[in-house]
Amino acid sequence: MQYRSILNKFWGKNIKFNWILGLVMIIALGIPRFIIVLKSNITGNYYYIFLIFLTMWFLPFIFLSKKGRKFIGITRVKNKMWVLYSFLIGIGICVIVYFIGVLLYDGTIHNWFVYISKYQTAPGDINSSQRLTYFIIGGIMSMTFSPIGEELFYRGFVHGSFQVNVGDNKASCLDSLAFAVTHLAHFGIVYNSGNWKFLIIPAILWVLLMFITSRIFYICKKKTGSILGAVISHAGFNITMMYFIFYHIL
Repeated sequence: MQYRSILNKFWGKNIKFNWILGLVMIIALGIPRFIIVLKSNITGNYYYIFLIFLTMWFLPFIFLSKKGRKFIGITRVKNKMWVLYSFLIGIGICVIVYFIGVLLYDGTIHNWFVYISKYQTAPGDINSSQRLTYFIIGGIMSMTFSPIGEELFYRGFVHGSFQVNVGDNKASCLDSLAFAVTHLAHFGIVYNSGNWKFLIIPAILWVLLMFITSRIFYICKKKTGSILGAVISHAGFNITMMYFIFYHIL
């Protein structure tokens, strides 16, 4: 495929599909998302972050041609068994991430899932009768907005834009780095007792775990032959995180 045919006719006249476009998109969507999440950790209003995810959903369909969308992985699954494996792998990664947090930081604010549970899931304390309701709502949202949006963006659009310049594997390292650093807004830079803190060591560990997780999502994409593999694995991770949050933390 000629790389100039990746963009649709309108955008192809004015811009090139390369690492520069990928970097611009990371900045254009990543920085507003970072700021919105930090502010939302204070207000509890995450409405605008869903708009960011929706923008990520539609980005490939706005900028890319049919060939371009196929190039970034929006295509039929080639290995159907790996769809199931991808989901199970996502669950497994989350279990590992959870237990690392518990072993190192127990129930303190230095534990990534503890912090996320207090500021990014349910409004305050929940009782046993509310638990299942919040889990279902949180589970549905966590398996749709974030996995679809982030995977179409990071493992799809951004990955493809770097891939044309540096190749598949290096592109995965770059999109994974962008994905991991963005998640510092969810944990690492924390708001607690009216003050902001940067938890240096936990933040480094969290970014490293998110980088590794992102790379595994990429492997699932490669094994299935479709971006769906990454989406499904991401969904498996998120629903497992919701389970731990609502049934083991809150």
